[in-house]
Amino acid sequence: MRRHHPAVNRVVIHVVLLLVLVLWMIPEVYTLSIGLRTPSQAFDATLFAWPLTFDNFITVIRDNPLITFFLNSLIITLSTVALVVAFSSLFAFACAVLNLSGSLTLYATLLTTLMVPMASLVLPLAILLKTFGWVNTYAGLIFPYAALGVPFAVVVLKAFMEDSPKELFEAARVDGCNAWQTYWHVALPLVRPALVFVGIWQFITTWNEFFLALIILTRDEVKTLTIVPMQYSGLYMANPGALFAILTLIALPLILLYVVVQRAFVRGLLAGAVKG
Repeated sequence: MRRHHPAVNRVVIHVVLLLVLVLWMIPEVYTLSIGLRTPSQAFDATLFAWPLTFDNFITVIRDNPLITFFLNSLIITLSTVALVVAFSSLFAFACAVLNLSGSLTLYATLLTTLMVPMASLVLPLAILLKTFGWVNTYAGLIFPYAALGVPFAVVVLKAFMEDSPKELFEAARVDGCNAWQTYWHVALPLVRPALVFVGIWQFITTWNEFFLALIILTRDEVKTLTIVPMQYSGLYMANPGALFAILTLIALPLILLYVVVQRAFVRGLLAGAVKG
């Protein structure tokens, strides 16, 4: 049989991946395209329309304090990511390494929350947050987002810690390390790819969340970016150009984040598949 040269195989693989990338990027390109169109061209069934205009972006920037909304989204997202990574890694360590009494029962209980849809939690959460006085506050979103993000993060980190070499944890105990020192100096470095994956995943999930933010935040001082598109959409989509312009601005930080950390994200996603 005739064998293909490795260089030819790489070229074929890259061409196929490039074609897949082009297909996946069509929605993003179309979103940007509509944001750069005039009102009369908004619903044209073409991927690109000429002439291009930045009026929709100017309208969105002029009508909204986007810097404030961006900072609000950033504060809420980064705080949520920090809480999720901290609590989920501690709990995973307690389950997988320390085997604390009752931890597996609590872990099984956490797994059931993964099946609960966000829409079913909005009303009870709104009532609870109003009771706490957390409506129109950062805490009103940070703590619910963190509580909803911890179960998935625990599943990922627990699996990684269980696959880590047990000899390293035993060696740490022999050397006199207490539980905290073992967690900080042994467990966390071992699961660093998983921590990166969990952090990026939680960042994307929190940044894009809309439903609870719409219910909890009513003052401009604390609103997030994801609420802005509501004012440009409606029964007849009165201003589709501005709507897609703000959607482009919301997606831009996520695209930049992925470009910067894509290698770490993929490494964390695939690391579990090559263990053992």
